[in-house]
This record gives sequence, C-alpha cells and structure tokens, in this order.
Amino acid sequence: MTETDALLAVGTRKGLFLGRRGPRGPWTFDEGPHFPSQAVYAVAIDTRAGVPRLLVGADSAHWGPSVFHSDDLGRTWHEPSSPAIRFPRDTGASLERVWQLHPAAAEPDVVYAGTEPAALYRSEDRGESFALVRPLWEHPTRSRWEPGGGGEGLHTVVTDARDPAAVTVAVSAAGVFRTVDGGTSWAPSNAGVSAVFLPDQHPEFGQCVHKVAQDAADPDRLYLQNHWGVYRSDDAGGHWTDIGAGLPSTFGFAAATHPRQPDTAYVYPINADWDRVPADRRCRVFRTQDAGGSWEALTVGLPTGDHYGTVLRDALCTDDADPAGVYFGNRNGELYASRDDGDTWHQLASHLPDVLCVRAAVAP
Repeated sequence: MTETDALLAVGTRKGLFLGRRGPRGPWTFDEGPHFPSQAVYAVAIDTRAGVPRLLVGADSAHWGPSVFHSDDLGRTWHEPSSPAIRFPRDTGASLERVWQLHPAAAEPDVVYAGTEPAALYRSEDRGESFALVRPLWEHPTRSRWEPGGGGEGLHTVVTDARDPAAVTVAVSAAGVFRTVDGGTSWAPSNAGVSAVFLPDQHPEFGQCVHKVAQDAADPDRLYLQNHWGVYRSDDAGGHWTDIGAGLPSTFGFAAATHPRQPDTAYVYPINADWDRVPADRRCRVFRTQDAGGSWEALTVGLPTGDHYGTVLRDALCTDDADPAGVYFGNRNGELYASRDDGDTWHQLASHLPDVLCVRAAVAP
C-alpha cells in the first residue's frame, strides 16, 4: 500500500467494491465487484501488522457463510481450508451470516466476529479460524432474546486498547452486553436505554440497539444509536444518558466517532421506524463536538432536494487521517465522502447495489 494513502471497502447487496486514493489524487475504484452477487454485511481493514489485511464475511462454495482475507488489497483472496466459523454440533445452531468483523484494539492477532444467530467468535490468528465464545452463547438470558427486524445478529464489537479483557457487544434485539474478564462472564449493560416496544420500557435487556461507537480520547465514553433514542455512556456502558435533543429524529441505525477528537460523534437520523427514509427527507449527517450536548447538520455538498437513501448501521464510518475522512453509503447505492471531518462532502459513486457496510483506513 505504499503507492496510496487510503483504502475504502464498500460491502453491498451484490458484492464488495474497493476504492483507493493517493496522497493528492482522487478516489479510484477497481473493476470489482469482489464476491459478485453476494451480500457483504461485514468488512474489516486490519492495519495492525503494517501490511493491511482485508477481512470479509462472504459465502464459500465449500462451507457456506465464511470469512475470507486478502493481504494484497483484494488482488487475491484466501479461503480457509475448513469453515472459519461454525457452530459446535451441541448448540443445534447453524451459521446464517457474519454480521461484524473487528480487529481487537489491544491484541495484535485477535479478531472478533459477530454472527447470526447472535454469537461472538474469537480468532487468535488474524481471522484464519474462530472459536465460539461460549459464556455469551450460554448466557442465562439467551432463551429470551428476540430477533430484530433484520434478524438476531450480534452486529457490534467494541474493545479497549487499555485492557484486552474488556469487550462490549451489541445484539439486535437483546441489547448491550459487556465482559471485563476476557469473556468468562457477561453482564447486560442497558441501564437508561428504553425499549418503547415492550410493556416494561426499561428492562435489564431486550433493547433494540442498532450501533455502539467508542470515543477517541476516552474508551469509557460510548455512543449508542437505539431503535428510538441516541445515548451516551461515560462509564463503559454501566449507565446511559439520552443525548437526542437537537436531532430531527432519534431513530436511526448508524453511529461513528472521530478518530482523534474527543467528544465528537456522527449519526444519520431516519424519519421513523415505520418510515425508513432520511429525517425530513433530507440527506444530512449530524455531528456533535460536545459529547451530545448539541448537534449540527453537515450538508455542504450533499443533495439538497427530497432524498430517500437510508444509511444502515455499518454504512457510516471514519478513517484515521488528519483531518479525518468521513464516509457513508445508502440503500440507493450512493457513496459519499468528506476529507475534512464532515464539513464538506462529495459523491464518490452512484448506482451501486444497496450499500450494507463501509470501512476506511489510511496506510500505516
């Protein structure tokens, strides 16, 4: 990756598209798509070892849903010689989809995967093979977890650069769970998050969490986009505070944080759960720079008329450039990017298949 300073991976309903940008040049996209006609829900760009490794949740002709990787920016892909992820026979479950791939913040060779049915898997060989984290699978609340509208998926993994034993996950629609002992035990971490669709609107678990993102400066500060509600936690998920005031809607799927600036997060509000288009039918990313005390609409360069492109939970992200790149794709097949922390935008692509996830990184 010496000839380029940024890489963009876009998972869609019909394959993976890869974009590259040189130090002073525009974005260019390879011929693609990789994994044609496959729905790519999970992508990670692992830059921890110097040579970037792309990790993709896709379908194997041999094993069904699996994890592939590339160490040459997508020129070639490695398929494991046995299923990368499989449910042990005694669970009675079978893998339907890989929802999330997350390189651990404190362990150079560890990659976590979230799946449907909702489970957490851990790899200690950079994504070559994965093992089920059984204590979460066997959690005493599990029999009462209910699938969200998109299925019962473990879609978010957050790790702590200070402590490899601390891991936070989010499940639709079971809520947030956290371990501080490396996965031996797990506790629900949903205090303060509402579940408006349940008789008890503040249960211990059962919230339909859509995404959790970690603050750049304080790993204990987390931002949460709920089925209804935007929240912040200052104690690693121990308690959540509503920070949705000032947004045109508190329904949405995506949440991301700035890679360096503290207290800075991004969301993309959706009109309602029954009207899943951008809030007020306007294409707007909202940013807070004071941990949710206030929000500003970022619109310069984005479409100004009626707009109907919904942004899904993993289709909004940032890179680690300075200033930061911010990216999002929508279900209209449009892809947008900002090179200045979100202040201004330009369209990178249109007429792509339905965008499911977007990941970006700069060269190490």
